[in-house]
Amino acid sequence: MKLFYRVLIHLLTGIVVVLSGWAVCFYFAIVDEINDEIDDSLEDYSELIIIRSLAGKELPSSDSGSNNQYFLREVTDAYVRTRDRIRYQDTMVYIVEKKETEPARILTTIFRNDAGQYYELSVSTPTIEKQDLRESIFYLLIGLFVILLVTILIINIWVFYRSMKPFYVLLHWLGDYRLGQTHKPLYNPTHTSEFQKLNDTVVRFAQHSEEVFQQQKQFIGNASHEIQTPLAVCRNRLEMLMEDETLTEQQLGEIIKTYETLEYVSKLNKSLLLLSKIDNHQYSETSKVCLNDILHSLIPDFEEVYAFKEVSLSLEENARLCADMNEVLATVLMTNLLKNAFVHNVEDGSIRITINKESICFSNTGTLVALDEKRVFERFYQGNKKEGSTGLGLAIANAVCRQFKLELKYVFKDGMHQFWVHCH
Repeated sequence: MKLFYRVLIHLLTGIVVVLSGWAVCFYFAIVDEINDEIDDSLEDYSELIIIRSLAGKELPSSDSGSNNQYFLREVTDAYVRTRDRIRYQDTMVYIVEKKETEPARILTTIFRNDAGQYYELSVSTPTIEKQDLRESIFYLLIGLFVILLVTILIINIWVFYRSMKPFYVLLHWLGDYRLGQTHKPLYNPTHTSEFQKLNDTVVRFAQHSEEVFQQQKQFIGNASHEIQTPLAVCRNRLEMLMEDETLTEQQLGEIIKTYETLEYVSKLNKSLLLLSKIDNHQYSETSKVCLNDILHSLIPDFEEVYAFKEVSLSLEENARLCADMNEVLATVLMTNLLKNAFVHNVEDGSIRITINKESICFSNTGTLVALDEKRVFERFYQGNKKEGSTGLGLAIANAVCRQFKLELKYVFKDGMHQFWVHCH
């Protein structure tokens, strides 16, 4: 999961929990405040009636419509002993003027006059408006919750994006960076010291890696070039030695084995030297090269060399495939892919080459097990070791494709090993 989404999920979870807790507490606080206001109103109304009653003054109307109502009656001492002096309760009361029953809050108070007579006063007020108010507050809180949540998220996303932009610029630059290739210098201005240190560190390591890479390429190229001469000298001496008629059959056999080993080393050295030249872009000249024509010139020679395998080869040309690349390297590419199809094939096997408008595919029989797609183009990778194979053929083909921005892919389908070259 990307850093942005992970942070956003954690942030969203935290905000939802905090805002939910705040909304619940705020709701119950408001409801409690409403109840307190209603109770205070009932207490004030009850106190007014009690004072007027004890003073012998005229009492207010017992029924004021939808507003506060009261009921006053005498009670006995026995009744008083079984009741609380002050009681609150929520119940349903009948409103005479409305001719309907509505929820109400009732305050019941027991008091005694100067004559010692006890009275019970019940004061009520409708609470239907309170229910409506509670619902309004509830929906208002939900709306406010959503608005706050969206606003906070938008602000945090904007702040996070602005703050993390240098980091993503650096990631994009690293994603496009390839050793040995030209690339744009890193331009990532930032006022954040940590990101600036990260930029400097990445650029420094990239430069160091580039220097090491160039040194390695130069070393391989120089070493391969220097080794080529002594190898040729050794081959010539062995050839001269094999012409000696005094050699026994056993001695001649050992010399031949040594010569074959030397040939393999020479072939390996030439492949390494070619790879070094490709990596160093020594084949910079390009032209419009037709791969069809190159294949037509190569196929007869390969069929003659590998005739002992009795491999059948078919060429299907649906179009002429041309690419802007170096002609020498185009020949190297076709040669290595064609050789790979022959070398890693089986007796009485088959090779099918299909040329389309934007791609060419080399399909060959072979082992019934697919090669490792992630490693098949690595240097010295050999899924199935074949005698005489250096393990560099596909690596060279891949290096050629990379240089000219071609795409080389491996697919194992229907028992056939397929190598696709896409020319975009």
